Amino acid sequence: MLKGLIFDVDETLVYYEGYDHREWYEKWIMPALMKHGIKLDYETYRKTVTGELPRSYIERFGIDHVEFWKIVDRVNLEYRRWMADRDKITPFPDVEALGELKKMDLKLAAVSNASQECTEFVLELFNLREYFDVVYGKDYSNLDGVKPSPYLVKKALNALGIKPEEAMMVGDSSHDVLAGKRAGMKVVNITRFGKIEGADYYVRDLWELEKLVKEILGSYSP
Repeated sequence: MLKGLIFDVDETLVYYEGYDHREWYEKWIMPALMKHGIKLDYETYRKTVTGELPRSYIERFGIDHVEFWKIVDRVNLEYRRWMADRDKITPFPDVEALGELKKMDLKLAAVSNASQECTEFVLELFNLREYFDVVYGKDYSNLDGVKPSPYLVKKALNALGIKPEEAMMVGDSSHDVLAGKRAGMKVVNITRFGKIEGADYYVRDLWELEKLVKEILGSYSP
């Protein structure tokens, strides 16, 4: 029986107009790191984010990796506030479907590789926080536990009190698909920016997800 859904946040529920990862790093993150005497090229940073290198790899440069990621996250929050002030963060129009999913007595969680503060900020910005029973951003006690690791997803499942087979992961990226699969869940890929191989279901938006969930729940009826 399907009892819950675990959602990715960025690019699944909200969109950042004009966002470019390299530009963001070089214009926002690098200057902040330089103030702390930290020099780290974009390519090395990118590899730690994609999982090609562990986030603790930063220690090789004589930098405490927890403090490093806290600096990055503080700047990321500033960036999000800057973007929000310019109306450059917008929810996808189909986020209203979250209300319909909530009416089905499903437990909902949001899980992001961004910090807790950054994740809560964008959800509260558009009054989306109210739909979720739990919200988890990256955990500083386990920084390598970000997606595609199943750590945060399992953390959400435990908080919701449901088993992996009773929930589905919903997201737009390969990290979401892998994290859900590694947690033992079925995965729904929202194909806003293209199809990710390995998912169990594919939907174009959250309204199609609502339809899919209704079909799944209806299949349990005698």
